[in-house]
Amino acid sequence: MDIPIDFAWLEATGLAAARITAFLCLAPPFSYRGFPTRIKAALGVGLAVAMSGTVAPGYTPLDSGAFLLALLAQLVTGALLGFLVTVCFAAVQSAGGLIDLFGGFQLAQAFDPQMNVSGAQFTRLFQMVALALLISSNGYALILAGLARSFSAVPVDGMLALERPAELLIDTAAQLLLAAVQIAGPLLLVLFLADIGLGLVSRVAPALNAFAMGFPVKIMLTLVLAGTVILALPAVVSALTEDAVGLLIGGAR
Repeated sequence: MDIPIDFAWLEATGLAAARITAFLCLAPPFSYRGFPTRIKAALGVGLAVAMSGTVAPGYTPLDSGAFLLALLAQLVTGALLGFLVTVCFAAVQSAGGLIDLFGGFQLAQAFDPQMNVSGAQFTRLFQMVALALLISSNGYALILAGLARSFSAVPVDGMLALERPAELLIDTAAQLLLAAVQIAGPLLLVLFLADIGLGLVSRVAPALNAFAMGFPVKIMLTLVLAGTVILALPAVVSALTEDAVGLLIGGAR
C-alpha cells in the first residue's frame, strides 16, 4: 500500500514549527521554565500543523542545503520575534527593580531559575504577577495571533530583514525605562519624599540618627503602598500585550 506524502506540506510545516518553537523558548509566558521543553516543542509542532493551511500553499520543496539554510533562518526569525516580546515585558521587571532599589530590598536579591530573573522580592513578584495575568487574561492568545500574522509578512522560505527588528529594539529600549518609571512612579515619589523628610529631620535633630531609621521606614512604606502599584498591573499588562503584538507585526514587515 502506497501512502502519498506531500513533501511541500511537510517541509513548510517543519519550517513553521522551527520558527514557532524558537519563539516559544524566548517569549513570555511560554519562556517560563516551569513549562517543560518537550511541552514547548509539542506545542510548536501543533501550532505549525494548525498554520499549515497558511504556510504550505505556494511553497516549493528545497534541496538539502537550501532547506538547512531556511531552517536556520526560521530559528533566527523566531528567536528575534521572541526577544522583541521579552524586551517589551521587561518594563514590568524593571519597575519591580526600581521599587527594590528605592525601598531597600536590593540587598536581598536572588536568582529565580524558573523565570530566569535575577532580582529582589518585588522584581520577582511583579514578574510572577505579569505571567499570571498573561495566562488568565488570554494575553498569550493575542501574542500567538501576532506570531501567526508574521507568516503572512515573512513566509517560511524567507528571511526576516534584520534592520527592522534592530530599529524596533532601539525604540523599545528607549521606551522601557519610561514605562518602568510610569509603573512604579507613585511609589517612587513617596519614597523620595520620605528621603527628603528624613534628611530634614537629620538636620533639625542630628542626635536622632534619622538615616538609621530610613531603612525600616522605607520598607514599611513600600509594603503598605505596593498594593496600589499591583492593582495597576492588569491594565499595564494589557497595554504591554498590545505593544508586543504590534512589535511582532512590525518586526516581521
